Order: sequence, then structure tokens, then C-alpha cells
Amino acid sequence: MSTLQASTFLSSSPCKRVIQATLHGHVPKPRSAAIPKLPARDLVEELMNMRAAGYTSTTTTTQLQPKLVRQARTVATTTKRGDVDADDHPNFTVIAELYEIMEATADRAEMHANIEKQRNNWNNLFLTSINSITIAAATMAALAATCGEVGTPLVALKLSSTLLYSAATGMLLVINKIQPSQLAEEQRNAARLFKQLNGQIRTILALGNPTAMDVKDAMEKVLALDKAYPLPLLGTMLDKFPATVEPSVWWPQQQKRRSHRRAEKNGWSGKLEEEMKQIVEVLKRKDIQEYVRLSKLALKVSRILAITGPLLTGLAAVGSALVGVGSPLHGSWAVFLGVVAGVMASVVNTLEHGGQVGMVFEMYRSSAGFFRLVEGYIKSTLKEGKAGRRENAELFEMRVALQLGRSISELRDLAASSSASSSREFASKLF
Repeated sequence: MSTLQASTFLSSSPCKRVIQATLHGHVPKPRSAAIPKLPARDLVEELMNMRAAGYTSTTTTTQLQPKLVRQARTVATTTKRGDVDADDHPNFTVIAELYEIMEATADRAEMHANIEKQRNNWNNLFLTSINSITIAAATMAALAATCGEVGTPLVALKLSSTLLYSAATGMLLVINKIQPSQLAEEQRNAARLFKQLNGQIRTILALGNPTAMDVKDAMEKVLALDKAYPLPLLGTMLDKFPATVEPSVWWPQQQKRRSHRRAEKNGWSGKLEEEMKQIVEVLKRKDIQEYVRLSKLALKVSRILAITGPLLTGLAAVGSALVGVGSPLHGSWAVFLGVVAGVMASVVNTLEHGGQVGMVFEMYRSSAGFFRLVEGYIKSTLKEGKAGRRENAELFEMRVALQLGRSISELRDLAASSSASSSREFASKLF
């Protein structure tokens, strides 16, 4: 065996120290490949113990959550690979399925966010392009009127103006049909709701004891969101001018209440039930009704502008084609129509798409849908006759208050004043 010796002498002090390093030139034996082990403690048992301990500190829960999530992901991945028999641990399959759905919701949220940016760009580009085309066509129609006699300049200007107006009419018909600003608002809502669903699944995995019912419920919510906010334009696009206006619905029609452990004292009382019923009445009488009314108004304005824009550009195209044809009186009316109608079309297009009237309609309809969802949440909870099977009353009341942008005391004051016929207060302070 060969040995290499090296000596280094340091003379920074009167005492000299000698550091000798000896390197033996042998090759170390390779270590055996480390095989990842499953957590020694059953994840489900740890989750249940954590839940039973009743953690109330945000700091403690935040510190423990990443560890539990990492363990759940390890168990779920190992189960999918087949390293562990899923029949011995039925909950492992549920965890794996929930992780699949959670990853799908994250992917859909990113997809909808990207498409929202694209369709918002569509709205800006179409608005700028159509206005530029319309103004150019109106300018050419006005220049054609200055050509006193028939000739090549007059024909060229008339033809160019007519073609530009025709192109603007066709583009307006398309853009008014799909309403890019409304499409962008739909995708914006979908991205937010998929992120919300992703967070709910994370909470179930971190703090709850997931069951097959949780998997089915999450799957139904994903499919309901896919149906409420479709990605393609052809075939599945939502009707931008519905005959009847209804609040948006993005949740399963048959909502399932999560089963809760029986508890004789769950905080529920007859007074709280009555307060919740009063809040439901306020939601129906004020918030939902008001936002449906605003949705109808926005839809009416959008429909009028969508018809007026192409109509004006079409009339302008006819007017520009008739410039210099017939008597001077007819010619002056043709110039007037070709220029003024084009300018008015530009104004209408700016009001419709620059003002994003379609987005406003979708925003109002979505807000009405949110209040409908809160109403259904309260009703489904009260529908459970046995108070011990309901969600904890304090948690339920706090959740309703947060959804409506109120404190708990303000929520109780709202329920107390709702019976008065002169009360004009809305349930929500968010919108």
C-alpha cells in the first residue's frame, strides 16, 4: 500500500507546531443504496391524534402541517408504486386520490389564469384595431368627398373606406359574439375557485381523516367547475346573451354535508337557528335580488351596444360606397353617413369593450351566485335536524360572518334588524 505524507510548518509564534496529514490511497467500499422507509408511525393515527389534541395555536399547526403533508405524499407515492399493499392501509388509497385531485386543481388554476391573460389581451387588441380601422375608413370617406370629379383617387378612397368598414363590421360581429372581457372574467373566477378548492383539499389532508366521501366530493366540485367555466370557445362557450338571467352556479347541485362526530353540546340553540333563517331571508330579499337586477341591466346595455356597433359600421360602409354617386344632395348624405356613422361606431365600440360591459355583467352574475352559495350553505346546515351532527356553531357562525364581510356581532345585529320592514341593509358588506 502506498502512503503519501505531507508536513506543514507554521512559524507564526515561537512555538512551532507541526501538522501532519497522512492520506492512505485505498478505495472505500461502496455503501449500499439507501431505501426510503415509510414513516414508522401510521400517518392516519398521527393525524387523528393531532385532531384529538385540539390544536388551536396557528403557529403549532403551521409548523406541523408541512411534516404531515410530506409524510402523506411519501405514503401516497409509495402506495401508487406498489411498494405497500393498499389493502392493508385503505386510507393510503384515499390520500393518493386526493393528491391526484389536488394536483389537477393546481394545474387547472394555472391554465385558467394563463387563458385569462390571453383573452384580456384579445379585448385590448380588438378594441384598438377596430377603432383604428374605423377612424381610418371615416377619414378616407371624408377625403373622397373632396374629390370633385370621378377619377382614380375617388374610386380608390371609396373602395378602401368601404373595405375597411366591411372588415370592421365582420370583426365586431365576432368580438360581440364572444365578448372577450366577459371570457376573461370567467377564467379569472375559475382560477380563483380552483385555488380555493386546492386549499380545501390541503386542509383535509393536513388536519382531517380523509375518506372516500371526501374524494367523491372533491371530484364532483372539479367537474362542476369545469362545466361552469369551460375552456374552449367552440361548442361549450357560455351564452353571452342569455334569455333569462340566473346567478352563476359552480358547485354540485346535490351538495353533501361532511359528517361530523356526534356531540350533545355543539353550541347550537334555537336563537342561533332563528338568526340564520333571518340572514337567509335578507340574502334572498336584498343581495341576490339586487345583483340579479344589476345583471339584467348590464346585459341589456351589452346587447344594445353589441347590435349598434356593427349596424353603424355597416351603414358607414354603404355611405362611403355612395360618395360621389347621384345628385349632390344624395352625395352629401352619403358623406355624412360614411363619416358620422363611422365615428359613432368607434364611440360605441369603446363604450362596449373599453368599458368591459361583458365583464361587468359576469361580475354581477357571479356575485349573485356567491350569495346563492352562502344561502345554500346555511340551509343545508339547518336541514340537519340533529344539532349534534351539525358543524360546530361557533365555527359555522364565524364562517358565515367572514363570507359576508361582517363581524359576529354585526351578523347578530343584522339578524335582529332584518324583521323590520323599513330595513334597507344588505347582508354582505363585501360587494
